[in-house]
Amino acid sequence: MSELPLPIPEADTHCPYCALQCGTRLSGDWEVGVKVLPADFPVNRGRLCQKGWTAPDVLAATDRLTRPLVRRPDGQLVEASWDTALDTVAEGLRRIRAVHGPDAVAVFGGGGLTNEKAYMLGKFARLALGTSQIDYNGRFCMSSAAAAGNAAFGLDRGLPFPVTDLRGAQTVLLAGANIAETMPPLMQHLEQAELIVMDPRRTATAQRAALHLQPAPGTDLALALGLLHIAIVDGLIDQDYIQERTGGFDAAARRAMAWWPERVEEITGVPASAQREAVRMLAEARNAYVLTGRGVEQHSNGTDTVAGFINLALALGLPGRARSGYGCLTGQGNGQGGREHGQKADQLPGYRPITDPAARAHVASVWGVALEDLPGPGRSAYELLDALGSDQGPRGLLVCGSNPVVSAPHSSRVAERLASLDLLVVADFVPSETACMADVVLPVTQWAEEEGTLTNLEGRVLRRRSLLSPPGQVRSDLQVLHDLAVRLGEPASRFPTAPRDVFEELRAASRGGRADYSGISYDRLDAGETLHWPCPDTQEPHPGTPRLFLDGFAHTDGKARFTEVEHRGPAEDISSSYPLYATTGRVLAHYQSGAQSRRVAELNEAVPEPFIEVHPDTAARSGLADQGLARVTSARGSMTARIRLDATMRLDTVFVPFHFPGEGRANLITNPALDPRSRMPEFKVCAVRIDPHQE
Repeated sequence: MSELPLPIPEADTHCPYCALQCGTRLSGDWEVGVKVLPADFPVNRGRLCQKGWTAPDVLAATDRLTRPLVRRPDGQLVEASWDTALDTVAEGLRRIRAVHGPDAVAVFGGGGLTNEKAYMLGKFARLALGTSQIDYNGRFCMSSAAAAGNAAFGLDRGLPFPVTDLRGAQTVLLAGANIAETMPPLMQHLEQAELIVMDPRRTATAQRAALHLQPAPGTDLALALGLLHIAIVDGLIDQDYIQERTGGFDAAARRAMAWWPERVEEITGVPASAQREAVRMLAEARNAYVLTGRGVEQHSNGTDTVAGFINLALALGLPGRARSGYGCLTGQGNGQGGREHGQKADQLPGYRPITDPAARAHVASVWGVALEDLPGPGRSAYELLDALGSDQGPRGLLVCGSNPVVSAPHSSRVAERLASLDLLVVADFVPSETACMADVVLPVTQWAEEEGTLTNLEGRVLRRRSLLSPPGQVRSDLQVLHDLAVRLGEPASRFPTAPRDVFEELRAASRGGRADYSGISYDRLDAGETLHWPCPDTQEPHPGTPRLFLDGFAHTDGKARFTEVEHRGPAEDISSSYPLYATTGRVLAHYQSGAQSRRVAELNEAVPEPFIEVHPDTAARSGLADQGLARVTSARGSMTARIRLDATMRLDTVFVPFHFPGEGRANLITNPALDPRSRMPEFKVCAVRIDPHQE
């Protein structure tokens, strides 16, 4: 009798890409391959984008890292045993610390790491290395919105309401968000709403809008001030809400009074009539939302710009009201959870400030160390990268889940600093551009090979479940951190390797913090409970908090805060030498630095190379033709790509996607000018010129 075929393995999990974290069901194995189907999960309701459908292809990348690599004296990366690789790393870290001190070693994390990895990475940096020098690439994504949200509401959670609430919206303002390309399944929740899209480009999202506001890059705050001005002067603000639920309105209003519509039109290019129409649509809507994205956040005044849009939402009485509100569209897969559990330079688990004595005492107690053993705050992401290899900066760096050679601003400078290190260690599952520069490369698991949790843009904690066993000699990041910590003299028990055990410790560390996970457990998540933080550990199981602020904001008096803000232009304005603005962004087929999506044939065929989007008249003045090679040059460097003519572009603006390496790197031209509060670089605007490419 023939044997019955074994059942095909299945796992219910989530897409590895953006913060929407669409529900998926995986099936298959290494022999037959892996297939994905969308789940009827609330955020995606049976839909996936092109990246989600092709996500299993990354698992089978032909250049998948499966064995450790160590660089020989002749400069070649060669395969090595795990003991050799880990010993090399530990010896290098010890040597650097002995000569230069603990802050001479650093850690750079990622917004795609699970909660467990992000938590353990922060603990590893501060205890095993004793360094204050840890930050992550999420600093480049949501930090301005986080700073503005904390100031306004006393708490930062991307969406303080479930995504499904948007289905009841009548009007939605999308400020600097192109969700039709970056989060396509989210669009179904906005099908009934009139969209106001604010973007310098006529994006796929703008094409679906009832009203498109097309400001010059770097003028978003002027527009936000103008919209608030109109709301006040035209009597469209909610006076009762402002008096009962907010503070600081008068100072914010005085600033807005200087921004009458015609002045705003002169600076932004947005007609006064369109400004008035936008405010009218929001004010007259029964249910309205203001949502911000990277377009308004990635500026040297990004925190103030987001605050300007929060001010508008508060003046209209939207936040903390059922079926209306303000939210930030968090970008990376675990962009929310990744900024809550300690891999930021200024933060401890539970979204606790690292300078708060009570927070430090709590975390030190959970970790079983003396209070004085916890380092203080370190450098922010770009400042950390910029200091590498300098006299006062780190001499060794561990990179986990990030590709700063492509993703960081002024990327030629970042590559130079990485090359100057005494020791560069990269943990990744593909040979990214950063991994190819490393002295040691450690092969680690990817999404379908690991267990853990992530927190999506609405603050819901989700279970990642494994389908496959890791190939070759691949290890989990948690195992790598454990093995290194032990080699550096830490007790083995201090760095658990099982995700469930790490989460139990995370629960304790987050207890009482802004992002309190203490009432969440694997058992509750695996039982199918829908749990949004804060979810404290109470006598009766806490149901979680899907909707924040309905009964009051997180400040001690329960009120939200208006912020007094004033517009200033970009850190670098156009001139006769650099007469155009360049702005950067994503395209539908690719994700972040492209390290994953460029390895998927279908996605790479859709957009195989970088491009420069430019108005035909602007191109003609520079002697450029459609599909011709051109060079975009800023004060920092040049990138090369083919021209795409687009008659909807502003005459003063060019657009380049940031997913590509080499000479097509958009970040060769971007400006690392930093927001003074969030330390966000100014990715979204820099002054450039454009010329035909000379071979």
